[in-house]
Amino acid sequence: MENSPLKLLGILNLTEDSFSDGGQFLAPEAALAHAEKLMADGADGIDIGAASSNPAAKPVSSEMETARLAAILPALQAKAIPVSIDTFAPGVQRWALAQGVDYLNDIHGFPDPALYPALAASPAKLIVMHMVQDRGVAVRTDVPPSEIFARVTQFFDTRIAALTAAGIARHRIILDPGMGQFVGADPENSLILLRRLPELKSRYGLPLLISVSRKGFLRQLTGQPIAKIGPATLAAELFAVSQGADIIRTHDVAALRAGLKVMGALGH
Repeated sequence: MENSPLKLLGILNLTEDSFSDGGQFLAPEAALAHAEKLMADGADGIDIGAASSNPAAKPVSSEMETARLAAILPALQAKAIPVSIDTFAPGVQRWALAQGVDYLNDIHGFPDPALYPALAASPAKLIVMHMVQDRGVAVRTDVPPSEIFARVTQFFDTRIAALTAAGIARHRIILDPGMGQFVGADPENSLILLRRLPELKSRYGLPLLISVSRKGFLRQLTGQPIAKIGPATLAAELFAVSQGADIIRTHDVAALRAGLKVMGALGH
């Protein structure tokens, strides 16, 4: 995967309680089959999470998280499938770096300076996500819509400065402003960030990753359950692409590839 043109990361959850597909791919055989399907559907890489970050998630030890990942990572790498590891546990992050993964994805945007030397020594791309909580899983938090964009830019300003000062090359950084519960309880916060993606792109000149797939703010807006949220997800993803997103992290790669093909045929 390169930063451009648009790339798609297929979501693979090796969890018991992810909000949309918990338990479906916990067995290594099921996980590998799903990863291969996502790639066949047009993914450019797989983003793997082995510990859920939703508010109702059960705690998962770093040992269990690592064991789940270790059960499938070698097989994916043997197939030359680009892999992103989605974790905020420092021990798991160090393990992933040692395995030579292509991307490391942290919902807290790498807050621990003790990890920075290991990050600097690795060639992995770093997905620096903004979240309104400093640590832990997502918790329902009221953040006024008038404050959300400034919160995001202040976070990115601070974190980019810290990472680059630690010797991490700027070109390795990918920014994710967060969506859904990660940016507050009000759906408007996610909508504001989607509308203002061009400003983030102009301000930082770095690739933007957007992950709206099946998020709660879309379910709040439409009144649809997860099983029927595909059309709303696709609409939000296509809008994000139109606003300059470089990477889309999605559960349904096939639907997004089809939507992109139609938009391309229309000249957009």
